Amino acid sequence: MRWRDAAFAHWPADATALARVLPDGLEVATHDGDAYLGVVPFVMSEIGVPGVPGGRSFPELNLRTYVRRDGERGVYFLSLDAADRLGVDVARALYALPYYRAEMRVRRVEADGDPPAVTVRSRRTHRDAPPARFDATCRATGAPFTPEAGSLAAFLTENYAFYATSGRGSDPVLLRGRIDHEPWTLRPAALDVRSNTLFRAAGLDRPTGDPVVHYSPGAAVTAGVVRPVDAGAPLGSAPERP
Repeated sequence: MRWRDAAFAHWPADATALARVLPDGLEVATHDGDAYLGVVPFVMSEIGVPGVPGGRSFPELNLRTYVRRDGERGVYFLSLDAADRLGVDVARALYALPYYRAEMRVRRVEADGDPPAVTVRSRRTHRDAPPARFDATCRATGAPFTPEAGSLAAFLTENYAFYATSGRGSDPVLLRGRIDHEPWTLRPAALDVRSNTLFRAAGLDRPTGDPVVHYSPGAAVTAGVVRPVDAGAPLGSAPERP
């Protein structure tokens, strides 16, 4: 698949509050002592299986935080909204991720000599899911760069494992999958938020302060299947990255 026009907006968050929403086996990852909650909208396109032509394209919006297990850092998704019924159903079945159907629009504007700006509007429509809205514009404000190893930008964007849980009741199974892509090309950005109820829908207080914002034109991404974390080889391990 390919992720296009990605906006990364991250707020410092209370690590103790985040720990309460994580499944057993994961701990909150921090950078210089700070935990983060991220809102990441983008357009997912060219979706398919290797060797099989794909052509589906739809916007997606995820709420995420960063975790560690056995020294490896990864992403834990609190919610993923997408404007594609089939995509949501397949992702929920294959990846055990909290995907929800939503009405979404993404509009990119780039005038000659001006940095790109992307407006995202999303309203969750999934039955039996907490309502959530997001309406914001992300505008690039600086020159492109590749995150340096150990930097905050790398901590927030360069993650190559993701975690989910499967099963209900008191004994859910912790799953891990691998995601691979070339290091992001980022630009510093600003975010104008008109509406955002994603945190409340996830049972979290809205973080205070201004977000750290980056924009990327996109990257090719490969996502592996998920497996129980205790099922042998460390599936979530990935090539050395920043």
